[in-house]
Amino acid sequence: MDTSRIVFIHGSSGDKSQTYKARLLREIFPGMVTPDFDGDLSERMAQLRVMLGNETSWTLIGSSLGGLMAALFATQCPGQVRKLVLLAPALTLPEFVKNLPAPISVPTVVVHGTRDELLPLEAGRELAEKVFMNLTYIVVDDDHRLHKAAEELDWKSLLEEKNGPTP
Repeated sequence: MDTSRIVFIHGSSGDKSQTYKARLLREIFPGMVTPDFDGDLSERMAQLRVMLGNETSWTLIGSSLGGLMAALFATQCPGQVRKLVLLAPALTLPEFVKNLPAPISVPTVVVHGTRDELLPLEAGRELAEKVFMNLTYIVVDDDHRLHKAAEELDWKSLLEEKNGPTP
């Protein structure tokens, strides 16, 4: 697997590219891209579009707001994305809900914690099931940060397999 085609998109404040999940994933996938994003969502999306350009075969791993960014990019440019892995994605934010995209077939894995107090599990799952036609939804006993789940997931098989592991 070409690790330079894997991008970790961090969440909002305090969850930059040097966080626990970014460091953990870089250990597993040396060479993966872990950029820092700044500004509001539209500014962050512009930064992501410039970074990804017109290249294809991207694997996007997004955490929280980064999950929303990855989902938005994949719905706008599905031909550029090989796979999505969304960690407690902020799909319930108005930017996604108000402009619910047409269903897409990009292989998508969502990992969401039962103890996530920031983003409700069921509402996020309902939206994901409407948008992603090739979806694997993994529910874990964890909070919004998903640190425990990040340690326990088999990342190599998660990214290699077309649909990810069975929940």
